[in-house]
Amino acid sequence: MIVQLNEYGYGQGDASYKAAGEIEGITRLVDAFYDFMDTLPEATKLRSMHAQSLEESRKKLAYFLSGWLGGPRLYAQHFGSINIPGAHRHLAATPEDADAWMLCMAKAVDLQPYEPSFKQYLLQQLRVPADRIVEAGRKPL
Repeated sequence: MIVQLNEYGYGQGDASYKAAGEIEGITRLVDAFYDFMDTLPEATKLRSMHAQSLEESRKKLAYFLSGWLGGPRLYAQHFGSINIPGAHRHLAATPEDADAWMLCMAKAVDLQPYEPSFKQYLLQQLRVPADRIVEAGRKPL
């Protein structure tokens, strides 16, 4: 869950979850994110790290973000606990992969009807796990 507080209350309780439009808004964000991953040339390598069908990835990311943003812990309810960097360690993601992930997410966030302050906050927060996945990939398996 996001723990960094700010003047808007994001990161406190379920404020971020509500700002994202709850599970419906998060699902729209995730769908847009994976649509960009499917179409942006900058995301070709990133897309190749995923299964051909993104259905399961879409569900897992939406469920993860629900809990991470302070809402229902849907990922844990459906799939158990997760360590995001550890779960992606085998991919040996590079800083360029993290940048491609963030590009897809930034474009997806931009399409959402979120408050500008929440858009900025969300992208700042999402950079943290993106960078941690890169760091985890540098450690020997």
